[in-house]
Amino acid sequence: MAFDPVAYLENPAWCVSKLGLARIAELVERLDHPERSYAIVHVSGTNGKGSTAAFVASMLRAAGLRVGLFTSPTIGAYENSIAVDGEQISPDNLRAATIPVRDQAEAMEDHPTEFELMTAVAFVHFARQGCDIAVVEVGLGGRLDSTNVIESPEVCVIARIALDHTGLLGNTLAEIAGEKAGIIKRGASVVSWPQEPEACAVVEAAARALDAPLMAPDFGALLLGSVIAEGEAVCAQADATEGVRCDEARSVDVSRETNVRVFSYKQYDNLTTRLLGSYQPYNAALAIEVIEALRTRGWEVSDEALRAGIAHAEWPGRFEIVAKYPTFVVDGGHNPQGARALADSLKQAFPGRKAVFIVGVLEDKDYPEMLEELLPLGSAFIAIEPPNPRALPAAKLARAIRWTGQDLLGCSACTNPYIAHDIPDAVAKAREIAGEDGLVCACGSLYSIAEIKRAL
Repeated sequence: MAFDPVAYLENPAWCVSKLGLARIAELVERLDHPERSYAIVHVSGTNGKGSTAAFVASMLRAAGLRVGLFTSPTIGAYENSIAVDGEQISPDNLRAATIPVRDQAEAMEDHPTEFELMTAVAFVHFARQGCDIAVVEVGLGGRLDSTNVIESPEVCVIARIALDHTGLLGNTLAEIAGEKAGIIKRGASVVSWPQEPEACAVVEAAARALDAPLMAPDFGALLLGSVIAEGEAVCAQADATEGVRCDEARSVDVSRETNVRVFSYKQYDNLTTRLLGSYQPYNAALAIEVIEALRTRGWEVSDEALRAGIAHAEWPGRFEIVAKYPTFVVDGGHNPQGARALADSLKQAFPGRKAVFIVGVLEDKDYPEMLEELLPLGSAFIAIEPPNPRALPAAKLARAIRWTGQDLLGCSACTNPYIAHDIPDAVAKAREIAGEDGLVCACGSLYSIAEIKRAL
């Protein structure tokens, strides 16, 4: 029988979460350190790290480099987490990269976890494909995450830090920042989101202790334009150069297939991105600073490649329009900060309109605060259970919607949320309620997105 890499990786015996670097360090040593055969940009943070990684990889790819991209958590199949030059790892290549990882893991006394195995598979695949550079996203935290086996990254990136996974990472922004900043290495450049003061102090101290130069984007130099049809991008030049802000931006029918968000950053006027969330220009600015840091280290990325990379970057599941009639948005924001960003994006793209929400969350998330952000924007609510062992039961989420809605005057939509039998049932019910001209938004967890798309 042919070796099935997915069945091996999903073996319940090692589908657990165990922080620590001992196992992954032994595994990559046994594999002759594939991660040392190419340069690495290492990305941590709470919100926006995946989008930032996608922007960076796209710009490097536009510069003619062979670029690996490893992201987490997965949306659907494992193949979605590992890509080279924008091409997801094929089943044959997944099998070929997993076999040597399996052979070495089976010889270890302390077997690696699923994510440690996946990290090693990505490292092996990038080496086999001859990557010049790889963009690697942290799975959880940073300091003890398996990706932190990387010894000499070119750039360490810290996206926006927020309270999340508090049971594992700490109960304050400072504690969580300490875990995220644990990826900083001596000799690397560091690019960080302008963090809240208590998190910023931790990141600055970590960079200073390792003599790592620290940069941050200047959001005062970010001018936010409109969401427009891609073919109308030239028409946005006046908006962008006049400094139209998000709250002033005109809105269009984003149910059309080719829409872009226009913005300018520093000397880069009239940039466009297909990632439509209100927060994406900020992630793009962070990614541009990563490219600037790489330039100081000798990497050649032209302004044209930077523009093309921003324009063609793709990142599924973040304010993504996945269907029309009704317009159907999916968003993987899974904490209060993510819910706030989603709410802002909905207000900008669909001013004055309310959505039928499909909501599913994990039980360890601060879902009451997430609901406070979303409930005022809903015309109806459908509770689902994400396909994850940590999922909050749909019935319990429905109760939370009712309880939270009691504090919102006039939230009649909160009084009787629909409890879906499964995700296909939720999608069908939402489309029925919304009608062809309506708006549906599925949100709360990345783990639901693949099944929602299949249902559509």
